[in-house]
Amino acid sequence: MTAENLAKYRRYIAISYVFMFFALFTLISGVIAYWLARKVSQVDSAEVWLQAQAFWVMRTVVIYSLMAAFAALWFIPLFFYYWDTYLWVTGCTVVGVVFSAIAFLFLLNAWIKGLGKFVKNKAVF
Repeated sequence: MTAENLAKYRRYIAISYVFMFFALFTLISGVIAYWLARKVSQVDSAEVWLQAQAFWVMRTVVIYSLMAAFAALWFIPLFFYYWDTYLWVTGCTVVGVVFSAIAFLFLLNAWIKGLGKFVKNKAVF
């Protein structure tokens, strides 16, 4: 692998970590992070630690997206104005907030762990 290819793959992973952080606020950034990491994971000549970083980003974004979608399901009763008077709707909202916080903290923790290993040029597991 040439030095410029290594620099290009490192840049892709670094940009995917930036978009992974922005995925905390919108899932569109998570799709971009997944796409950039996927480009690195499909290359045969990439170093093993770079491919491990790419798989880490891809895995984390998929899990976060599923967790965020599950948390969003709990907010559906809020769309019906008449239902807002019932206590179970308030309970669903509280559960949705809890699951949203869990998803947010999961991605933040994975981002910190992965970025720390990326700066050290090590594989993350």
